[in-house]
Amino acid sequence: MSRHDPTDDETDSAGISRRDFVRGLGAASLLGATGLSFADDGMTGLQAVDDPIGNYPYRDWEDLYRDEWDWDSIARSTHSVNCTGSCSWNVFVKDGQVWREEQAGDYPTFDESLPDPNPRGCQKGACYTDYVNADQRVLHPLRRTGERGEGQWERVSWDEALTEIADHVIDEVQAGRYDAISGFTPIPAMSPVSFASGSRLVNLLGGVSHSFYDWYSDLPPGQPITWGTQTDNAESADWHNSDYIIAWGSNINVTRIPDAKYFLDAGYEGAKRVGIFTDYSQTAIHTDEWLAPEGGTDTALALGMAQTIVDEGLYDEDHLKEQTDMPLLVREDTGKFLRASEVGLAADADDPEKVFVMVDANGDLRAAPGSLGERDGQHDHSVSIELDFDPRLSVDRSVQTDDGSVSVRSVWENLRDELSQYTPEFVHEETGVGEDTYQRVAREFAEADAAKIIHGKGVNDWYHNDLGNRAIQLLVTLTGNLGDPGTGVDHYVGQEKIWSFHGWQVLSFPTGNVRGVPTTLWTYFHAGILDNTDPDTAEKIRESIEEGWMPVYPSEREDGIRPDPTTMFVWRGNYFNQAKGNVAVEEQLWPKLDLVVDINFRMDSTALYSDIVLPAASHYEKYDLSETDMHTYVHPFTPAVEPLGEAKTDWEIFRLLAEKIQERATERGVDPVDDRKFDRTIDLTTIHDDYVRDWETGEEGALEEDRAAAEFILEHSEETNPSDTDEQITFDDIDDQPQRFLAAGDHWTSDIKDGEAYVPWQDYVHDKNPWPTFTGRQQYYIDHDWYLELGEELPTHKEGPEDTGGDYPLSYNTPHGRWSIHSTWRDSTKMLRLQRGEPVVYINPEDAEERGIEDGDTVEVYNDLGAVEVQAKIYPSSEPGTLRHFFSWEKFQYPDRDNFNTLVPMYMKPTQLVQYPEDTGEHLHFFPNYWGPTGVNSDVRVDVRPTGGDTE
Repeated sequence: MSRHDPTDDETDSAGISRRDFVRGLGAASLLGATGLSFADDGMTGLQAVDDPIGNYPYRDWEDLYRDEWDWDSIARSTHSVNCTGSCSWNVFVKDGQVWREEQAGDYPTFDESLPDPNPRGCQKGACYTDYVNADQRVLHPLRRTGERGEGQWERVSWDEALTEIADHVIDEVQAGRYDAISGFTPIPAMSPVSFASGSRLVNLLGGVSHSFYDWYSDLPPGQPITWGTQTDNAESADWHNSDYIIAWGSNINVTRIPDAKYFLDAGYEGAKRVGIFTDYSQTAIHTDEWLAPEGGTDTALALGMAQTIVDEGLYDEDHLKEQTDMPLLVREDTGKFLRASEVGLAADADDPEKVFVMVDANGDLRAAPGSLGERDGQHDHSVSIELDFDPRLSVDRSVQTDDGSVSVRSVWENLRDELSQYTPEFVHEETGVGEDTYQRVAREFAEADAAKIIHGKGVNDWYHNDLGNRAIQLLVTLTGNLGDPGTGVDHYVGQEKIWSFHGWQVLSFPTGNVRGVPTTLWTYFHAGILDNTDPDTAEKIRESIEEGWMPVYPSEREDGIRPDPTTMFVWRGNYFNQAKGNVAVEEQLWPKLDLVVDINFRMDSTALYSDIVLPAASHYEKYDLSETDMHTYVHPFTPAVEPLGEAKTDWEIFRLLAEKIQERATERGVDPVDDRKFDRTIDLTTIHDDYVRDWETGEEGALEEDRAAAEFILEHSEETNPSDTDEQITFDDIDDQPQRFLAAGDHWTSDIKDGEAYVPWQDYVHDKNPWPTFTGRQQYYIDHDWYLELGEELPTHKEGPEDTGGDYPLSYNTPHGRWSIHSTWRDSTKMLRLQRGEPVVYINPEDAEERGIEDGDTVEVYNDLGAVEVQAKIYPSSEPGTLRHFFSWEKFQYPDRDNFNTLVPMYMKPTQLVQYPEDTGEHLHFFPNYWGPTGVNSDVRVDVRPTGGDTE
């Protein structure tokens, strides 16, 4: 029987032509899925629509599709992860379930000449909904029944969990071990209410608050050393104002996805973009030029560029004279700054011994204005660094002091001597970068109208990170690229700074007395690493502690004994998984802790190794705020749905714990305890009342809810409630639309200006206020005894510690990846499907071939500390001799419960343990996340072999 196909205009037995069939194919597929046939009356909906925009008919069968994408409500929220993104999202709810999110896209534009700030987001945020109902979601209070890490739990009631924790805390406080209670939570800017929830209780208990910015090695120590400031950055929109941008160890296209558009768009506007990466990274491919120094040689490259700028006279002399320590005189005999008191100057200053000396154009000695000795503390804008004379940069002479004639040279002359070592031949030999290439880039940078360096974590992870920071900063200082649009060193690693500082601070630490501790040092001390480090470092660590430069808790008691820590609360972070020295943490530190409590929405590694896990609300189930120094907006978390299961918000959890402590303390009749360090008593019978009281106004019970806490922060912060205007940003305002901050508080270095992207350092460069350093200037010469002893008074290139991890041929580092924000999303099914689904190590093809490794093989990466089993990925973009293991895979994702940090020891650099000046510390003093030892991890040596290889 022959088969006949109708022509386009012929009809079949159902009366449908081929053309109409094709036009209605999509709808027919949908109808077929519902059980309808072509012969049903609904088939009339397949009529062609010739003008779908101007005249689209209503077709009721299409409601099936419309209903599929319908929703009952929309809430504004975001994600509390340490990515610096701070992106506003709309969260859609249907039938009481969160089912999708969408970028909000309504940040107000403040400068029409810049790219639209909308939208912001990334692929991780676009699938956070999956976490709300994920299998790893913690829904009920859990108590460990097996060994830590075994995953053996029993479900308990909230009352049972809180009572057990409360009784333990009461016992510790009554025994005087309140400083053995630790609270670890990172990055307030990403969710300040949640940060404050536990910090507030720990503060009231007299416990210890841990640093995080230095611990993660996100802190660039060179910035407080040189500029006296934790960090300050332009918002990313300012990248567009640059003529020349160097992305130095900052993989923008991977770790700054919401902001990468500004980097890319700057190129369309004519800016040259240079990438400095050891590998041909995902950002390097979008640059105009790529420089690939050997790992750990960034300092040598930066100083080689500086030498080119100085040698060819491309520096900004006026900037150096007024804004830096380059004209200051240094004694040749001691290496110390010459002080005004030694030569009879600045007799009317409060402390002439802390006033420094310059030489004017006539050869006369002059006191340097703005020195610490004439200021009232680190931050004093009542004096100026503006010069009424012309100082000499180049000075090499003798001066008459109270002790006789002394040879002196300016910092500038000392710097020129240092830079003279960085010849083109030396720089090429150390870094592998071509002699002509780096010198040309240095010239281009110096000659650009507005040049900027985007500085990333790639430099921070090395042992000599402070030297690398200082050397890179030197490039913008030499060329005067500070304080103007399109200039500066923008260091974005972690949401380290919070705009609404004062409101957050007084909410988090209501007593005003904080036991802060540098987490790197605390971990080093209590994990037994101090006893196994080199003698010189151990001696300096002990000296720093004994001198009071760096604190360790619990404090040493009158009998000379220092107790062990006993209790640790972790929330909003994954301390156990991210810890450098991971083996020592697990084997030495963790057994000392009698109680580990993790507050979490998911079962991560820290939760797995805890004793009690309390179920926290997800990011879509609470009120909070979100901020970042990548932009100048504030926007909220709001609950799209109620917390799932028995979960509660962080604020409610810690409030309920405070309530239970107060209840049990009252029942047990405990007495207040005098604080050994601060002039206060710790009264557990009123701790809940103290928790919910507004300490600023005295109003009782004002802070019962998390929304009230968010409103408290907005009310008490200069950025959202400026003192000099009636304008104010409320929670309702930011729920309606993200709002740009109205002002910048004292912890920022410029004002927020209408119609302009935020640019730092204008308080000093334009307003001539003293920099918050010992000298009152950008300070490249540090005359602290330890710096002089170690030869680091000026930026200098040094090799890192040898054989860290053992004598092995490959370098090992753990950069940030595209598919997670730290460990969040490492266990996301969607993100795992976009990669290889398991921990992977990236290896250069030459290194792989030498070891008989092929792509996809299971391999063992090992050193003297341990070994991890992972999949090998051949990575042609990598330099030979380096293994990259993108970090933050969870311990339970490895066969033997090891992880990426199993191979990483913990080591600290003594220069980051100092107080400066030694006696008073105005310039460098421990303050959580401002100054403290960093937890570095890139000087590690390893090797790799196919699994089953010889272990000898």
